Amino acid sequence: MSEQPLVSIIIPTYNSGETLEKCLQSIKRQSYRNIEVIVVDKGSIDKTIEIAKRFGVKVYIVNAKERAEQINYGAKKAKGGYIYRVDSDFILESGIVEEAISKCESEGYDAICVHNTSDPTISFWSRVRKLERDCYRNDDLNVAARFFKKSVFDAVGGFDEDLIASEDYDLHNRLLKADFKVGRITSQEVHIGEPKTLREIVKKHYYYGKTIGKFMKKNPERGLKQLSPIRLSYIRNWEEFFKHPILTVGFVIYQIARYVPAGIGYLITILSVGELNEQKRD
Repeated sequence: MSEQPLVSIIIPTYNSGETLEKCLQSIKRQSYRNIEVIVVDKGSIDKTIEIAKRFGVKVYIVNAKERAEQINYGAKKAKGGYIYRVDSDFILESGIVEEAISKCESEGYDAICVHNTSDPTISFWSRVRKLERDCYRNDDLNVAARFFKKSVFDAVGGFDEDLIASEDYDLHNRLLKADFKVGRITSQEVHIGEPKTLREIVKKHYYYGKTIGKFMKKNPERGLKQLSPIRLSYIRNWEEFFKHPILTVGFVIYQIARYVPAGIGYLITILSVGELNEQKRD
């Protein structure tokens, strides 16, 4: 145990009571044992804190606006030589941490991309999202590192706390720009916080659209490719869409439910900023 590097798993939470227990159970089942778990909560009013304390993890309650701020706070409290950002609505395959550590320690990687897929049992839309997400398994563009050497995480400044959407893409892009070595593993995460209705999808992406401008300003070229509705991954996996025609129809509807509200949110924000600047000039 003393020879194993300590891994600090940081979980940002907010009213995560429905999924946190399953997330923590999956961490408890990791084959790699030298782990500390840090939950950073921003004021939950459900049973999130109670669940976290029941598992004996470190819990911090902070006055944060969004998850980037929570993760950075957890990183400052972390004692591990490695940081693994895990969202509270994911469950981890048992070999994730061990495989990521091996990749870094044996092959010299600075950060690791962990593929995440969707739990297909939750809803029709979760099956659609699984079809989409699994297209990204070996994609070098639509992926973001989640496991880092702490020194590397600190060197690039952690997550940008001004970003709400695509903060993970932004950090990944900065890792590449700084010439850090980023790898990937075969073990994966499974997302259980899946949408059950189109309304949830529309609402979420409208909110993201209102905030995406800052990300695009920082990442004009690569960011545009990362957020594009037309992706080479879909073309490379065309056979999967052909095998599942009903899910393919759902995928088209899902894309419309994402990009139209996001575009509207983005335009509203641009117009609002323009009006504000006009008022200032007057």
